[in-house]
Amino acid sequence: MDLVGQAAQCFGDLPALRTTEQILSFEACDLLSSRIAITLARQGLLPGDIVALVSPNTAEMAMMLLGLLKAGMIAAPLNCRFPDRLITSTLEKLNPRLILTGIDKPVSVKNACVAKIASVLDEAGTLDLPETFTVPADMDRPVSIIHTSASTGSAKAAVHSFANHWFNALGSNENIPFGQGDCWLLSLPFYHVGGYAILFRSLVSGASMALGNPDDQLATLLEQFPITHVSLVPTQLFRLLADMKTAAILRSMKAVLLGGSPAPKSLIEDAVKNRIPVYLSYGSTEMGSQIATTPAPINGLMQDSGKVLPYREMTVSEEGELLVRGKCLFSGYLNNGTISRETDSEGWFHTNDIGHIDDDGKVTVLGRKDNMFISGGENIHPEEIEKALMTVGGILEALVVPIPDREYGKRPAAFIRTCSENRPDEREIDQALRSLLGSLKTPAKYFHVTEWKVLPGSQKTDRQHYSRLAMEL
Repeated sequence: MDLVGQAAQCFGDLPALRTTEQILSFEACDLLSSRIAITLARQGLLPGDIVALVSPNTAEMAMMLLGLLKAGMIAAPLNCRFPDRLITSTLEKLNPRLILTGIDKPVSVKNACVAKIASVLDEAGTLDLPETFTVPADMDRPVSIIHTSASTGSAKAAVHSFANHWFNALGSNENIPFGQGDCWLLSLPFYHVGGYAILFRSLVSGASMALGNPDDQLATLLEQFPITHVSLVPTQLFRLLADMKTAAILRSMKAVLLGGSPAPKSLIEDAVKNRIPVYLSYGSTEMGSQIATTPAPINGLMQDSGKVLPYREMTVSEEGELLVRGKCLFSGYLNNGTISRETDSEGWFHTNDIGHIDDDGKVTVLGRKDNMFISGGENIHPEEIEKALMTVGGILEALVVPIPDREYGKRPAAFIRTCSENRPDEREIDQALRSLLGSLKTPAKYFHVTEWKVLPGSQKTDRQHYSRLAMEL
């Protein structure tokens, strides 16, 4: 299926990609992506070849991704903020036919050609009207490789098919209407599955995407474009709500998709008070983005992540692990040039997340299976304690790790970031946590932080760093 061409036929001169310099229609995107596909084909690349992209989010990169989709090649956008050694090692494992760069520092890997994204676009721009270009019709063909966030180990290369992204977009748009006249801000990088997924949501619905310059502030972009939809993590929403002007812009939107980490009680209350149309979501790289999302904007403090979206299935194992499958489930991880399936005999993918589904179908995620530890014979989920801590007035963010204990084996210790004007003392926190969770899950120690150490090129907190730090303090 030529999704870019189909969008051009259906939506014509409607805006598809908004940038600070121009607005490209669906027809214009189709024409340029065809030229890109032909340019790559003339260089000897074939459908199914892996093309790595090392670049921040730019309009040029967005067009390259559309061109690769048109050409039937596999796009592998990488985190350009990774350290050089990590970029190199990731590229070596990918073994791409071509590496496209949008950064100034040199990138090289054995047996791979390297080219600047701008150079390929310049060459594509010199072509006359494109010759006939046949797009592969197989919906099960691989179209992307997105690496996991590596929050608990090395990043894994998740391979997604055309169908995975197609059905993920359909299910998302059914739950959060996104159509002609709407505009979703590309606030997440393309190397994040939540960023890449917006391409498909736009192409299947006729809505537009907005993309600023890599160094632009999020607040600036919200003012610059006619944004109706945006994806945020709690830290971003907290900063935007602190400014009356950006809070008013968020209030006028149709949807603010919030995910990535648990949101503090104070943030949710502030969002509801400001009438921000927040949708809570649970997703994963392996399922192409969203798995479960609230069916409407939240109107109060919620602990669940909504209901499973169309084209996805979910169940809970005897051990309490969330299992998923369906049309959105990825093809597998790429290992040494081979895609390895990661499902059990019944087709379920084991998410490594612990949670439950209530009688109404609402999904609640308690935490990661590999973060769990045992204290006094009881399973302790750090994320459960973190959520409880963030219901305490004045606590903005929290992270819990185990520390050794002679009596219990291990006890929870908490790193917390608090408001400067409303900072609770440890006695207040202890009383609140004992009331909510009991004595065993109440942290034995508290450490105050002003900012978090995050994983390279990510907004996820480096949990392993704080596990080591807690042992030293």
